[in-house]
Amino acid sequence: MNITSGIIQTAKKVVIYGPEGIGKSTFAAQFPDPVFIDTEGSTKHMNVRRFDKPCSWEMLMQEVEYVISNNVCKTIVIDTADWAEKLCIDDICARYKKTGIEDFGYGNGYVYLMEQYGKLLNRLEDIVNAGINVVLNAHAVMRKFEQPDEMGAYDRWELKLTRKVAPIVKEWADILLFANYKTYAVSVDDKGTKHKAQGGKRVMYTAHHPCWDAKNRFGLAEELPFEYEQICNCIEANQVQTEDIPQNPPPEMTEEDFKEPEPVFDEKIPSERLVQLMKENSVTPLEIRKAVAYKGHFPQDTPISNYPPDYIDGVLIGAWGQVFEVIKNMRENYLF
Repeated sequence: MNITSGIIQTAKKVVIYGPEGIGKSTFAAQFPDPVFIDTEGSTKHMNVRRFDKPCSWEMLMQEVEYVISNNVCKTIVIDTADWAEKLCIDDICARYKKTGIEDFGYGNGYVYLMEQYGKLLNRLEDIVNAGINVVLNAHAVMRKFEQPDEMGAYDRWELKLTRKVAPIVKEWADILLFANYKTYAVSVDDKGTKHKAQGGKRVMYTAHHPCWDAKNRFGLAEELPFEYEQICNCIEANQVQTEDIPQNPPPEMTEEDFKEPEPVFDEKIPSERLVQLMKENSVTPLEIRKAVAYKGHFPQDTPISNYPPDYIDGVLIGAWGQVFEVIKNMRENYLF
């Protein structure tokens, strides 16, 4: 048995749902190198790469299998998940010679549907394991929700999927985003008895609320502008390729091989205080220069002796804790 620790960087599983026309396809098109499986023809007027529109569940699954077998993109987008569900229903009904999913009786049709749609999610999981992001766009529908304790009922936004499929899609996702227009009620009389709606700003919600489903595993704010830039760090940060991960050392290496070398101060450091901080943390001049270049302050080949005195005093010394954090992060990601 092998036990590991730490964060495992993988591709992401994202579900985006909201009312029609809010811009789900445009949002998904900003993911890294996307290819669309356009089940409803919503990308006709967008300059994106796409498969032929699937006319059957079998064709949809074949396109998914093609993504698994061929390195065609960094993100696959199914637009939309609810239209894909319709293809799945049609396939099941044709196979069992039924006119509709309700004809099976006792909810059996929905059990078949959940099993078949679950196979799609399993294959999408294989795509994620291959390092390719998966985005499922879906429409939203407002449904009446009744509390189990009979304390009342209210309307809430949900995925426009059947009640058997919606839960497994939500469980499958790393990020579930609900996009909507945010409106405000503004009083139009002195007494505050008449109001009109204003606003219409597009926002996305990332956490569960009584009125909608949402979730994320990356500490996002509960409400954000509906812009890809708001989540791009979660999608694109720390994408480590397998070949970049250092291999275990060969067995013949001894303990001496693992000792940290003493830092070499091979250039003039114009501040005794900075030299002291570097020695206390075993930081070399090269690490300083790489960290400074990483932050975009000076080119890496600029000698520390050429840094302005106020930069050395105010940044390297005055904010040493932050500088050293950058160096530690670069060490952990093998950037030295």
